[in-house]
Amino acid sequence: MIILGVDPGLRTSGYAVIEQRQRQLQVLDAGTFSADTEPPLPNRLLQIYSDIDALLSEHNINIMAIEKLYAHYRHPRTAILMGHARGMFLLAAAEHKIPGDEYSATRIKKSLTGSGRAGKEQMQRSVMSQLGLARLPTPSDVADALAAAMCCINEHNRQEITL
Repeated sequence: MIILGVDPGLRTSGYAVIEQRQRQLQVLDAGTFSADTEPPLPNRLLQIYSDIDALLSEHNINIMAIEKLYAHYRHPRTAILMGHARGMFLLAAAEHKIPGDEYSATRIKKSLTGSGRAGKEQMQRSVMSQLGLARLPTPSDVADALAAAMCCINEHNRQEITL
């Protein structure tokens, strides 16, 4: 099974492609997409879409794990803008016929650390440890994408066990 984890953003989006073979995880690809902040919003969205479309064409992804939209009532504009970026990822996945699983940030954190309130550094250390990485995954967008993919794997493994 090959999972794409995504931490969507309008400026920077993290992505991670992880393969699971017999409970062993291997990072196949990870990094960030950066959208130019100068073009109008439609051009930035096209850039995000083009980047994810190319990534999906390159890898044989079975499922995409993406963080759910979190909207704090004090910052609704941020949530709306983030929704645009998420939409590009979800659209590209749908066009490639890749199902998408959505996870809240607290669910992702709890899946990896046991605490839904884990901080960025704790998440990075947990991802590094569980994947056997030599150093902390940076930037945090990449660590968050790795964590989303790992949460998806954990959830699917848990479902297999209960079946």
